[in-house]
Amino acid sequence: MRILVLHGPNLNLLGNREASIYGTTTLDMIDASLEKLGGELGAELVIRQSNLEGELVNWIQEARRGYHGIIINPAAYTHTSIAIRDALAAVELPTVEVHLSNIYRREEFRQHSYVSGVALAQLAGFGASGYLLALRGLCEHISAAGSKGSSAAVPQ
Repeated sequence: MRILVLHGPNLNLLGNREASIYGTTTLDMIDASLEKLGGELGAELVIRQSNLEGELVNWIQEARRGYHGIIINPAAYTHTSIAIRDALAAVELPTVEVHLSNIYRREEFRQHSYVSGVALAQLAGFGASGYLLALRGLCEHISAAGSKGSSAAVPQ
């Protein structure tokens, strides 16, 4: 099972950025915990971060071949990027949207997600643990879909 994990803009600043909202966990720490859990679940993870919308779109499009699912924290692009939403819809891979904070308890402009309409699920407000919950849930979903002979399962 191969999963693409994408981190959007400014997440490279975690641990130093607005700790009252995003906590003190760094992106490297999140990635290390994902890699550890991925190993336990038998999932190969490819983890990338970009501040550039087009780069995220390119990575999503490339995931059409050889990936079983996507975990994405689009960060600020959640609320602005129809391009990321359309790329996720086009690749038709099960996708879990993750947010460290609960976007629905924040400023009004953060309470709309373009991604949620094409995502299998959304996790918001669990901090760094949300990524681990997303990985567990996505792996379970992919395994169940594969065992049912669903076209959602991509051969390894």
